[in-house]
Amino acid sequence: EVQVVESGGDLVQPGGSLRLSCLASGFSVSDSIMTWARQAPGKDLEWVSTLSPGGYTTYHASVKGRFTISGDNAKNIVYLQMNNLKIEDTAVYYCSTAAGVRGQGTPVTVSS
Repeated sequence: EVQVVESGGDLVQPGGSLRLSCLASGFSVSDSIMTWARQAPGKDLEWVSTLSPGGYTTYHASVKGRFTISGDNAKNIVYLQMNNLKIEDTAVYYCSTAAGVRGQGTPVTVSS
């Protein structure tokens, strides 16, 4: 069964950092297009970043230069390193496969 489970969300102050993890099972992240998206309270789901096979990465303009997506093929995990967090980064963050398999999300709150 194809599954992804997100973790790593927390309460952090503006300017802080977090690393989110997406643990995959039932498939190999090294062969898959993996995406992080987020949904802020009262807003639509927003694409954040994508990691493609071969290591090609893309980012939403609002996070470019602050967030880094990467994969650990041995552990079958996709990470989202988030630096210089802003209040507007507050959201539930979801990891998903190209087929739309998504986890339950992990909440990130940026607040002073």
